[in-house]
Amino acid sequence: MDFITILGYLFGLAVAALVVLCVVIYISSETYPVIRVYESEKFFRDVSGGKQLEFPSIKDSPTKSLSVIIPAYNEEKRLPVMLDESLNYLGERAENDNTFTYEVIIVDDGSKDKTTEVGMGYSKKYGSDKVRILTLSKNRGKGGAVRMGMLHSRGELLLFADADGATTFSEFSKVEASIKGLCREESDLSEALAVSCGSRAHLEEESVATRSIFRTVLMYGFHLLVWLFAVRGIRDTQCGFKLLTRRTSRILFNSLHVERWAFDVEMLFLAQSLGIPIDEVAVEWNEIEGTKMTPVLSWIEMGLDLLIIWLRYTLGAWRIRGDMTSK
Repeated sequence: MDFITILGYLFGLAVAALVVLCVVIYISSETYPVIRVYESEKFFRDVSGGKQLEFPSIKDSPTKSLSVIIPAYNEEKRLPVMLDESLNYLGERAENDNTFTYEVIIVDDGSKDKTTEVGMGYSKKYGSDKVRILTLSKNRGKGGAVRMGMLHSRGELLLFADADGATTFSEFSKVEASIKGLCREESDLSEALAVSCGSRAHLEEESVATRSIFRTVLMYGFHLLVWLFAVRGIRDTQCGFKLLTRRTSRILFNSLHVERWAFDVEMLFLAQSLGIPIDEVAVEWNEIEGTKMTPVLSWIEMGLDLLIIWLRYTLGAWRIRGDMTSK
């Protein structure tokens, strides 16, 4: 058997294996995500009366200008700094603009520390109308936690922000101006379609100088995979500071499958697939100690997730469900 024949057999086996893999992925995939909300996750504690009250739904009409969703897993130490900064900013904004109202929803993603207790302390200080705690029955991952906060929000605009406070919260004014610019021709901001992404891309040159060559190669490799398989035109898909309109959140989080680190990529992939306008805005960002990500392992995991996202949508194993229906 000559070398060309052997190569032909190997190529045939590779194609057959790929076909089998695609069939298995297609058959084993949920076409639309199953969004499970456990009974305890439907309620928050009203600190004024001590009762359990039911969260509203994103399908309801908005009653706040802004909802801030903070996914938190074992964040009892870093959360207070972020909450102090964000609530001071939001409070001053409300004092200077009587049309501006807000809520902060802290989503405890199955923490093993006192994240919920820390959040409750702020709820007691500011009141349950402004600060609410959603404690998940089990750990879902960052994307799952963000989705659950979105589903229980009241805002016209919905911002998700990392619990470490790495993005200076006053940068909200930049993403707000950005999204209002995208929606300037819309009469109802909450029902417009737009996403504004905080971005650290302008800091990349400085960060590369402090990283090892190996981590730099992994970072650029991840950027390449994002460009090849998912999202184009967005330099930083992973910054945890993104603002969406209410309708955009309903649509995107209704179809989101990935619940861990790569959820941002799928969210933006869905937005681009639907033609939803996206803007990227440079924000002030600082490295905060205590990150939950393991650089090498997390990037490899996200890289695999990117391939899965692309393959499943390409095969039609995953599909976009669209907007949620009203009650």
